[in-house]
Amino acid sequence: MELLDLRNQLDGIDEQIVKLYEERMEICAQVADYKIETGKKVFDKTREEEKLRRVKALTHNEFNAHGIQELFEQIMSMSRKLQYNKLAEAGSIGRLPFIAVDRLEAEKARVVFQGAEGAYSQMAMMKYFGEQVNCFHVDTFRDAMCAIEEGSADFAVLPIENSTAGIVNEIYDLLVEFENYIVGEQIIRIEHCLMGLPGTDFEQIRTVYSHPQSLMQSARYLNEHDAWRQISIQNNAFAARKVSEDGDASQVAIASEAAAQIYGLEILERGINQSETNSTRFIIVTNQKIFLKDAKKVSICLEVSHESGSLYHMLSHFIYNNLNMTKIESRPIEERNWEYRFFIDFEGNLADAAVKNALRGLRDEARSMKILGNY
Repeated sequence: MELLDLRNQLDGIDEQIVKLYEERMEICAQVADYKIETGKKVFDKTREEEKLRRVKALTHNEFNAHGIQELFEQIMSMSRKLQYNKLAEAGSIGRLPFIAVDRLEAEKARVVFQGAEGAYSQMAMMKYFGEQVNCFHVDTFRDAMCAIEEGSADFAVLPIENSTAGIVNEIYDLLVEFENYIVGEQIIRIEHCLMGLPGTDFEQIRTVYSHPQSLMQSARYLNEHDAWRQISIQNNAFAARKVSEDGDASQVAIASEAAAQIYGLEILERGINQSETNSTRFIIVTNQKIFLKDAKKVSICLEVSHESGSLYHMLSHFIYNNLNMTKIESRPIEERNWEYRFFIDFEGNLADAAVKNALRGLRDEARSMKILGNY
């Protein structure tokens, strides 16, 4: 009976909290109306910090002070969401600097990929743009980004993630550095083949060349041949080309079947990567701020304050706008030890009100935020 009485008392207090919360949100709605009329920003960091100091000072011990801070941080976060919603309804959020298009102008486009003939990037490019695509290749990912930035190519095809080896770190960093944007993606199944000069005997093999991720994906197979020296090279197709040009039967490469055919190599073993479902996701990048009208995924990157709860508050924008976040990655920020930039994918289209609402909140509250593309 004593516990029941205590619970009844809690229920009474909770009813008061709910009533006061709704009263507070009604006033927040009026604040939003004022900000719509005056053009004042929703997020006022100085005001919120002062509010937290004052409510913490009203408590009587450190435990309650910490709890009140968490509670009011959440209350003020919900207040901002309400205000952003009101701004969206009033048409005050504004247009995003991206243009919706019905389709990509791919027929006359020039496309660049990294590597050489026979690279997996070339296979992804041909699957996305067709086999008759007007294309050329460059040595590095940076060269590909420069090509579309300067206009010598309209689109670039770049690997961003492998299902077993994970993300391609350099691509994430280049997406931040360059003003280029993702407009599409292509996923292809990866089957690594071991290849050498025609007539190569396994007893002759001393060195294997391939891209670092391909070596990683084939680790189980290579561990069975631990006497082989593994040498990383920029691209699988480069590895195949090197073995062909060197004419040394002690060298082999790990690359695609297409690379073996192009460089006249014999496939010694197929499917040496340990996962039968191994796939790589490639992104289609351009220097234009465009997105397809039927695009379903948004990619962004953001930096947050280096303090407790900052990432949590950023992610709450997805929750309150009912957006499904599908991926989050982090990369260290140069010159700022132990601080990170976050890369986030979520479902949506830049024309959707919920997406615009979430991006407005993120832009106002994050240290910096960039839309990487909608595709």
